[in-house]
Amino acid sequence: MAEYKGAASEGARALLLEKQRQAMFDQMKQQKEQISKDKTIKVGADKFVAQHDWVDSELKRQTVGLVQLEDFQRIRSTLEEQKRQDDLETARKSKQQDKAKKGKKRKDKSALSFDLDEEFGDGVAGDAGAEGEEPDKAIVVKKAKKNPNVDTSFLPDKEREEQERLERQRLEKEWLEQQEAIKNERIVITYSYWDGSGHRKSVECKKGDTIRQFLEKCRLQWPQLRSVNVDNLIYVKEDLLIPSHYTFYDFIINKTRGKSGPLFAFDVHDDVRLLNDARIETEDSHAGKVMERAWYESNKHIFPASRWEVFDPQRDYGKYTIKDTKKQD
Repeated sequence: MAEYKGAASEGARALLLEKQRQAMFDQMKQQKEQISKDKTIKVGADKFVAQHDWVDSELKRQTVGLVQLEDFQRIRSTLEEQKRQDDLETARKSKQQDKAKKGKKRKDKSALSFDLDEEFGDGVAGDAGAEGEEPDKAIVVKKAKKNPNVDTSFLPDKEREEQERLERQRLEKEWLEQQEAIKNERIVITYSYWDGSGHRKSVECKKGDTIRQFLEKCRLQWPQLRSVNVDNLIYVKEDLLIPSHYTFYDFIINKTRGKSGPLFAFDVHDDVRLLNDARIETEDSHAGKVMERAWYESNKHIFPASRWEVFDPQRDYGKYTIKDTKKQD
């Protein structure tokens, strides 16, 4: 009984091996048929080329006898990759040769011109012979020029672009120099030291000076302010509290307006809100007010301090008006 089972097991194993061998042969047959199809005409990069049978012959040479399916596939993949690399290298060399030939032809090609009437000068062989020059002397040909009547402004031009870049740099430098000259110009600022009533004086500043620098000069003109730190002083112009980091140049160059007049003008007029009806709008510039911060904090609920607000560069103040009032007839 044991011998019978052993014989059956051996027969089953032999049958399994036979099936595997037959499957391998079928796989090899299919791959060879595929190779036979692949070596027909295929499309190349720019033309039809024939596929060499090198892969097929080399595959046959390296797979003589019975080999495993995995080895067969590995050898075939290696050969195909090698053939592909060889084809790429050949195509690259061919492309380089074609490019070199085209470059040589381009150099040998005569220069063209849009100007059909242009003469090429003294380099014609006939002219040389007429002037008694030796016939074997080198012919000199003038470089062809573009027709000036043809518009080529839309074409790239490195020389023109470089000129434009230099011109932009020159204009930018010139503009910066002009602005610096404006900042160094001197102006006389009329202001009032405000402690509930106005005490008017003038101080000379540069247009590029900051409000802080202006307040420092004002502080030195009043004995009662000399002991006050400049950070505790406030400048009010056209009903706006001006932060100390702004410069007079900022308002002049931008033509900035305040609530009751221009911030860029310093030709002082009397304040119509104190002398006349405050409901009348005006374009006049008024003397700015310099005061201690403590005075403002104590009286900011009383007119005119109740109208003052911090300057906002993003806001368009326009002409000043007072709510719930009408202009006089």
